[in-house]
Amino acid sequence: MTYLWVKWIHILASTLLFGTGLGIAFFMWLAHLRGDARVIAATARTVVIADACFTAPAVVVQLGTGLWLTHLLGMPLDVFWVKTALMLFFVIGACWLPVLWLQVRARDLAQRAAAEGAPLPPAYHRAMRLWFWLGWPAFISVVAIFWLMVMKPV
Repeated sequence: MTYLWVKWIHILASTLLFGTGLGIAFFMWLAHLRGDARVIAATARTVVIADACFTAPAVVVQLGTGLWLTHLLGMPLDVFWVKTALMLFFVIGACWLPVLWLQVRARDLAQRAAAEGAPLPPAYHRAMRLWFWLGWPAFISVVAIFWLMVMKPV
């Protein structure tokens, strides 16, 4: 029974993590495309809060429940699909941590531009370009982990 509860929490956390990540990326990118510093600042402010409230806790729960499930099953961490999922999890983290900083940077630069009535500075565009490109390996890795969890290849 413990296994099923932990698995349920693991699935909920993965859903929250994936859904929040997609939602954040969608709204942040749409705001960016508008090019209005006020819209970008407001959206980025919300995105930073959402990452702190939803994404960060889901990451911790995801890792914890995943390790707990392998323990409950007596499964070693060097099983191919588990080891690969863990490596991809750390790839996601290596992309996500800079993305957090870039979202804060974009927010601050957009707030400053909006307050001054100035155009978005080149530093904002550099931050968003890097934000965009770091999102792809993270997104692909999440999709790959879902595949690994379902297919469990040997």
